[in-house]
Amino acid sequence: MKIGVSKTNIFLIILVLLIQFFIYGCKESDRNTIAMGLSASPINLDPRYVTDAISYRISRLIYMSLVDFNESFHVIPELATWEKLSPTHYRFILGEKFREFHNGSLLTSKDVKATYQSVLDSEISSPHRASIAMIESIETVDQNIIDFKLFYPDPFFPGRLVIGILPMELINKKHNFARDPIGSGPMKILHWANDENLKLQRLSDGKIIEMITLKDPVVRVLKLLKGDIDLIQGNLPPEVIDWLSRKQLVNVEKKIGNTFTYLGFNLEDPITKNLLVRKAIAHAIDRESIIKYVMKSSARKAGSLLPPEHWAGHSALTGIEYNPEKSKMLLKQAGYGDPSSLKLVYKISNDPFRLRLATIIQQQLKSVGIKVEIRSYDWGTFYGDIKNGRFQMYSLSWVGLKMPDIFYYIFHSKSIPPYGANRGRFNDSEIDVILELAKTETSLSKQALLYKDLQENLIKSLPYIPLWYEDNVLISKFAIEGYKLRADGNFDSLMSIKNN
Repeated sequence: MKIGVSKTNIFLIILVLLIQFFIYGCKESDRNTIAMGLSASPINLDPRYVTDAISYRISRLIYMSLVDFNESFHVIPELATWEKLSPTHYRFILGEKFREFHNGSLLTSKDVKATYQSVLDSEISSPHRASIAMIESIETVDQNIIDFKLFYPDPFFPGRLVIGILPMELINKKHNFARDPIGSGPMKILHWANDENLKLQRLSDGKIIEMITLKDPVVRVLKLLKGDIDLIQGNLPPEVIDWLSRKQLVNVEKKIGNTFTYLGFNLEDPITKNLLVRKAIAHAIDRESIIKYVMKSSARKAGSLLPPEHWAGHSALTGIEYNPEKSKMLLKQAGYGDPSSLKLVYKISNDPFRLRLATIIQQQLKSVGIKVEIRSYDWGTFYGDIKNGRFQMYSLSWVGLKMPDIFYYIFHSKSIPPYGANRGRFNDSEIDVILELAKTETSLSKQALLYKDLQENLIKSLPYIPLWYEDNVLISKFAIEGYKLRADGNFDSLMSIKNN
C-alpha cells in the first residue's frame, strides 16, 4: 500500500532544486553561536503554566526543580535530596549546585515554598495545581531545608516536585516569568524580542544558544545546509530525513522515543460523545500503513499514554486494529447508515507534516463514510482552541511523560481546564474511582496493577484514540558534538553541546 507518494515526490523535488539553487556556492554563516531550528515557538516560559512541549523543553534549561527523572523513569535529586519522615511528611534538603538565581539572589527554602504555594493558589489557575493537591502545608525549617506535609500518604510524592523554582521576591511582585524568565538553571535568557528568535546564554562558558523558529520544514533544512542553523530535532517529514541520511550531507541520528500521538475528542459534542462513533473512527485508521509508508517506520503503534517499557505501562495494549468493515458496522449501529450523514471538523496545527498526516486520516475516514473537514491553524491559535474545548476532533502529542498520575491530570472529571488537561471533558465515574485508588495506593506493585486496569478501561471508553509513539531524530552539522538524543525529546544536551 502506498500513501501520499505524489506529495512526497513533489516535496523532495522542490527540496533538491532549492538545495542546488541556494546551497552550492553559498558561504557558511560566520556565527559564533549554536543555533537550533524549531518548528514552533515557545508559548510561555513560566514553569507554573507550561504545558506545550517546546516551552517545557526550553524552560528546563532556565529553571531547576527539586527533582528530575532518569531515562528509566526513576526519580532522582536535582536541587535537593529528600527523606520520608512519615507517610505524610517529606523533608527536602537543598544541595550546593544551582543555588544562585540569574538575578544574583540566593535560592533558598523560602523560594521553594513560594513557588509551590503559588501553584496551589486557586487564583493563579496553574494547570499543575491538581498534580500537587495532596500538599496540606509547606514549612521552611531553615534556608536549606523545607518540609512538605500531605493530606494523605503518597509514596511517589517526590516525583511530583518537578516545577522549576522561582525567586520569592519576584513572585510577590507578580513578575512576568512567561516572557522574562529568571531561574537558577544552566542557561539564562539574553534576548526574546519576538517569537521567532530566542537567545540563551550558557553560564558555564558564555556560549550563546539560539532557538530560531522556522515553521516550514523546507526552510529549516535549507537553513541547516546553508549554515544558518546547526541542528534540528524532529518535526521533519520522514522521507526527507531518509533522503538526507542517504546523501550524507549532514549527521542523522535516531532513537526510539516515547512521544505519544493521539486523536482527541470533545465528549460534550453530540456526535463525538458517541462511543460507537469514536470506535468506528479508530477502526478506520490504518496505522500500520501510515507508520510504514509515511513515517518510514520511525514510530511504533501505541495503546496507551505510557510506553510499554514504563513500570506502569501495559505491554499487551497496542491500540485499536484497522478493520474498515467493523467501522462501517459501528456507524450503522450509531445511526449513520447514510454514508454522507456523518460530518466532522478535525483541527490540527499548520505544521506541513502534521497536516499531511491529518489528510491521510481524512481519506481513510472518508472510505468508511465519514466526511472530515480539516481546519489548520498556527500553533498558538490551535493550542488555545484545544485548551478551551473549541473542537470536535484534534491531533496532538504528549511528550516526556514520567509519572503515571498523568492519567489523573488528563482523564479525571475534576481535571477539566484550568485545573488539568481533561480537554475533552471526559467524565466516567468508574475511571474516577480507579484514578483515586491509584492516587492513594502505597504499594508499587498494586499501583502498577491499578494503572493496567485503568488503561484497559480507557481503551474501551476511548476518550483518546492512541495512534503511535514517535521516534526522536537529530539532524545536525558534522561539526556539532556532544548532543545526545533522549527518549523524552528534551533539549538537555544543549547544556554541553559543542560546535568545532
